[in-house]
Amino acid sequence: MTIDLRAARIHAGAVLALCLLAPAAAFGQAGPPADATLPEALSDFDAYVEGVRETFEVPGIAVAVVKDGEVVLARGYGVRELGRDVPVEPETLFAIASISKGFTATALSILADEGKLGLDDRVIDHLPWFRMADPYVTHEMRIRDLLAHRSGLGLGAGDLLYWPGTDYTTLEVAQRLKDVPLDGSFRGRYAYDNILYGVAQLVVEEVSGMPLEAFLRTRIFRPLGMDGMRFNSDALRRGDNVATGHSRADFKDLVPAPRLSWANVSGAGGLYANVLDMSKWMRVHLAGGVIKGGGDDATRLVSEDRQAAMWSVVTPIPVSKPSVPELEAARPNFLGYGEGWQLSDYRGEKLVWHTGGWPGMVSRMTLVPEEGLGVIVLTNAELGGAFNAVTLRVLDAYLDAPRTDWTAAYAAALAKSQSDANEDWEKHVAARDASSTPSLPLADYAGTYRDPWYGDVVVAMENGTPRLRFARTEQLVGTLEHWQHDTFIVRWDQRWLNADAFVNFALDPDGDVREVRMEAVSPLTDFSFDFHHLRLAPVESEPEAG
Repeated sequence: MTIDLRAARIHAGAVLALCLLAPAAAFGQAGPPADATLPEALSDFDAYVEGVRETFEVPGIAVAVVKDGEVVLARGYGVRELGRDVPVEPETLFAIASISKGFTATALSILADEGKLGLDDRVIDHLPWFRMADPYVTHEMRIRDLLAHRSGLGLGAGDLLYWPGTDYTTLEVAQRLKDVPLDGSFRGRYAYDNILYGVAQLVVEEVSGMPLEAFLRTRIFRPLGMDGMRFNSDALRRGDNVATGHSRADFKDLVPAPRLSWANVSGAGGLYANVLDMSKWMRVHLAGGVIKGGGDDATRLVSEDRQAAMWSVVTPIPVSKPSVPELEAARPNFLGYGEGWQLSDYRGEKLVWHTGGWPGMVSRMTLVPEEGLGVIVLTNAELGGAFNAVTLRVLDAYLDAPRTDWTAAYAAALAKSQSDANEDWEKHVAARDASSTPSLPLADYAGTYRDPWYGDVVVAMENGTPRLRFARTEQLVGTLEHWQHDTFIVRWDQRWLNADAFVNFALDPDGDVREVRMEAVSPLTDFSFDFHHLRLAPVESEPEAG
């Protein structure tokens, strides 16, 4: 089993390469081409990005750089979709996924500036129905806690309620939190989640009296002139200049990924954007929340205090050793999460940044506040090494750092991940009793199994073969293949998911199925496939109420 890296949400041959420089007029500027002010160290930047695309097999990349309030570069490289001779342009829309979290946090800051809420307000002060699995956590959860990944939930806990796409509503997802188990103590450690940003979205809507989409459009997008923004894929319009994502089916073959929607938790990662609009977003934050003007005439998006609070560490994150020595120069001295923003340092400078991962697309936005520098990199493939290599090349050029081959460094990390995943698979193979047989006839594993927070998972016999389907998730349908004893592997029909999972049926003393547990086969599977949090128990065949 050969495995390629799916860079967990920070995750073709030669493709037509076309570098397009947006004219200065596109940014409301006059004069020479925008990149006339680029440092000499970026004189070969186009060739460098093309090298990144070739190394990591990324069909298309869009990049923009902001320096001291000006857009100094905005370009597209490659194509929007493999097999179609349509170039990526600065206007091309990509799913920015979790970079959306900064918008949700800013929306809350706007409301805080207006005195309509406080970040230390209890969530139940605004959403009385809100419940976590623990009564103490329910009572003490503050709005700031929704943004800082310290709730006690495990990594990605509850993500299957909307990933890769379900028919639950935003409210139903949030209401099911009461049954999502807590893995750690409240405010005890960092564990990234998405689901609480769906709750944050509902707080914005309750306090403002308008849907989050309308709030962002009227209070952020319109004042900043971010006219190309789309709330999620459902909001894309006919004729939009939009990229297609690409996944490696079975971690091997690059294929177009379906265009999914996070309509039920858009506050966590639903937005689509291009690098031109993201340049405007970076500029206002680098200006300390000021949209335009200066002094007493300044128009502010958020107050100086709120801007500082969003960029202050709320949850410390341990700094781990790089997976390969080549990445040692990128290792930070500190790492933490603020309110919707990742915080760290690089070569002595504070970074404010976030990555985003979507089926077929990954991205990174990075700000260096003391240097007035911002970089946005959007890609339509699933290798985080690409956006990191491009980002660090720009940072090094502006920070007068030694020239480093970041493409080679992240390629080494990719190879290490592949090797580790292959080794993990070989351990499973070595532990397998291939001669074992199921304890029961295959038909006896069929039935409806229910998890308290997700709902129903159904196993049914189809033409003599057991098939498994998640009742609320259209994409999660697959075939059960016997692995050993009472453990099977579900092979999903949608091979771009890269999320095959072990399915273990535990029997009671009478030989009936008592419980079903699942876990991803590969360590490269996206963490949002949180199968391991499911506790599936057999129920009567009728569907779950509601």
